[in-house]
Amino acid sequence: MTISRRKLIEPQITPFYHVINRCVRRAYLCGDDPYNGKNYHHRRGWIVNKIKQLAAVFCIDVCAYAVMSNHYHLVLKIDIEQQQKLSSEEVISRWLQLFNGHPIAVDFLKEGQIGADKQQALSNLVAEWQQRLGSISWFMRCLNEEIARKANKEDQCKGAFWEGRFKSQALLDEQALLSCMMYVDLNPIRAGVTSSLQQSDFTSIQQRILEYQKVKPSSSKKEPSSGNQFQLLPFVGAEHQAKIAGINFAFADYLELIDWTGRCIRNDKKGFIVSSQPKILQQLGITSDAWLEHSEQFMERYANVSGKWSQMCAFKQRIGGHWRKGKSASHQLHPN
Repeated sequence: MTISRRKLIEPQITPFYHVINRCVRRAYLCGDDPYNGKNYHHRRGWIVNKIKQLAAVFCIDVCAYAVMSNHYHLVLKIDIEQQQKLSSEEVISRWLQLFNGHPIAVDFLKEGQIGADKQQALSNLVAEWQQRLGSISWFMRCLNEEIARKANKEDQCKGAFWEGRFKSQALLDEQALLSCMMYVDLNPIRAGVTSSLQQSDFTSIQQRILEYQKVKPSSSKKEPSSGNQFQLLPFVGAEHQAKIAGINFAFADYLELIDWTGRCIRNDKKGFIVSSQPKILQQLGITSDAWLEHSEQFMERYANVSGKWSQMCAFKQRIGGHWRKGKSASHQLHPN
């Protein structure tokens, strides 16, 4: 039985979620289609550009993404604090970047004020739009609808382009977040599309590496960033103690870990473990074998939630049902 999205996505429990969407009937989103000989590589740019636009509008951060031939992955974080701090003007301004606004809201944005008889209607609109700006469902709706329209127009056809609603997995802790990001970033390498992280086109890891090369940590001068410039949720390492929003690991450690993981799952080196484990694995107490299995089989090992087993059970009881998947996998990532 399908579970309501409202139950599967609860920002008060965890702000982090892994979402995936696949084309219907194995249609090709991008890349070379072996059945009709057409190349749809340019559609990857559609997806990434739309993700960047939506990330600048919604109160949702992008931790990782990978656009494949017939599906794409996203790891998202709902920024509840930013969502709650939005003023009425900011809510309306953001919403009008995506949709035609209500005349009352448009007039308020232009004039800066509105009649007393329209105040309640305006308040209702702002409250509704503010809630949507922190909704993954609306984020995905805006992303999928535009890509489907453009693809159907290009293919000169009608009908569904996506395989039903998107799938989501709640990521309850740092282990779940890190292993899921690794799973997403290594998708092109596992699929044999490329053998290099730097050449993994249309992925978050490639974007992070390019940005890291442009601005070295030792550089004292940084280019000024525009307020509308898309940025992935940063790695902040120990800086999280100062309440800086980001992923609580150093990017250098993440690079070391993903490089090591990627080399270990290559066909000619499968099962090869280097003598020294990466720092992040040592901190989390995860064995190398368990980590490799998760980086290859994250989707197969979990259903709609990943994390510590006790937290997974509590989450499942909250959304309903008794069947839970991923007990042994969870114990591997949470040995203590």
